[in-house]
Amino acid sequence: MIGLDIGGANTKAAVVDGDGRVRIVSEPFEVWRRPEAMADAIATVVGRLELDRAPVALTTTAELVDVFASKREGVLHVLDATSEALPERRLRVMTIEGALISVEEARAAPLRCAAANWMASALLIARSLPDAVLLDCGSTTTDVVPIQAGEVIALGHTDVDRLLHGELVYTGALRTNIATMLSHVPIGGRPCPVSSELFAISADAHLLRGSLTAEQCTCSFPDGRGTSLPEVRSRLARVVCADPEQLADADLEAIAAAVEEAQVASIAAALGRVARRVTTGAPVVAVGVGAFLARAAADRCSLPVYPEAASSHPMSVFGGGGGLGAAATALSVLGHE
Repeated sequence: MIGLDIGGANTKAAVVDGDGRVRIVSEPFEVWRRPEAMADAIATVVGRLELDRAPVALTTTAELVDVFASKREGVLHVLDATSEALPERRLRVMTIEGALISVEEARAAPLRCAAANWMASALLIARSLPDAVLLDCGSTTTDVVPIQAGEVIALGHTDVDRLLHGELVYTGALRTNIATMLSHVPIGGRPCPVSSELFAISADAHLLRGSLTAEQCTCSFPDGRGTSLPEVRSRLARVVCADPEQLADADLEAIAAAVEEAQVASIAAALGRVARRVTTGAPVVAVGVGAFLARAAADRCSLPVYPEAASSHPMSVFGGGGGLGAAATALSVLGHE
């Protein structure tokens, strides 16, 4: 069974072998640039797993991309593209209630299938950790999902309800506009207002601090340039309308540190709020490309972090690469049922 997670900026496919080994493929694909090419992107990602007849369980967050007039239109586009890309395969779709339904059922109720990726990951965790909090910090957002007595006890299921309950934090390790996180950054030890333009993103800060590698940054940058340190420094300087030659190295490092602090603080605030609903001392399961931010937030809340390389199945699938595509990995396991 292949798990498929179709995001607005990245598409991921995963398969968990019978012995618990995970193979995961992730490709950047910015839906808003070429929505008509989605079927080709899906076919490419799934094809790289070289499992020609394997059925597919899928979830999507691509419906929120504003190239679509509505979420309904977006989900239907994803379903059509997947059916076109994988015409000979059995397809099932994850719902926000945690059910896997047919494509025909999903087409009849598309909003039930909008942004259900967090549910897939949480359902798998609940099998091995009856009391826990999933903290999945991805490229764009962070999911904070409470699990109690083996049940997912999220108060929100739609994006807006999850935002209201602190279960969705719109901050991620790669794509978040720095100007949305901070009103001021330290320059020469003084608070300097930031430009509201999209000059730099969270990936720039984490690249400068060494928290992410260039290979992990599967995103485009505002200036269309790359991940070299000179390019990163140039973008960070523009946050305060400057060039690197106008700032001290310490100023750029302070900007990057302020970004990380802002992200950890916002995630920790949501985590502290959600964790009150589960057993005291329940562990945090930190996954995603921004797992380093999730772990820092858990530490700030004095919550234990579940070992990344757990030996018990099925939690072991989130060790290593599986944690970078938690929803796709979870769907590969859940889809067998």
